[in-house]
Amino acid sequence: MSNTVRIIGLDPGLNHTGWGIIDASGNALHYIACGRITTAAKTDTMGERLTTLYNALNIIIETHQPSEAAVEETFMNKNALSALKLGMARGVVMLAPAYAGLSVAEYSATLVKKSISGYGHADKDQVTQMVKMLLPAAELESPDAADALAIAVCHAHHRASNALLKGLRA
Repeated sequence: MSNTVRIIGLDPGLNHTGWGIIDASGNALHYIACGRITTAAKTDTMGERLTTLYNALNIIIETHQPSEAAVEETFMNKNALSALKLGMARGVVMLAPAYAGLSVAEYSATLVKKSISGYGHADKDQVTQMVKMLLPAAELESPDAADALAIAVCHAHHRASNALLKGLRA
């Protein structure tokens, strides 16, 4: 496939981070891999959990060689401690691909859902069903992996306009 870009979508979380990789060539999307990184909340320190997340992401990036990354933006959380912990995990999720030299785009959950289902307030089941329709070969082991693939698909749909905007800002 010429002009193919490999995209890793990342759904950040401290307990579970979803990841999904697709190849995009024009409007054609091809499933490559997906999964979920889980940290040990009851036994590991925060530093150990963040290290687990970082190391797992590095292995995934090294194994699948994506050329671009997309991460879901964090929505406001009522619990300050939960928001802080999610922010730390999200920082690691953004750092790993950036450190590997990938551009990292960010998308709101509403935009991801709208890009996948046409409705910005779609529930998790609707998103999962649309991911299965768009990527029939996908082996979805968790909702986190489905969300990560949805983020990658969203990026595939929006990357051209993002590049144009980036060029206009330069």
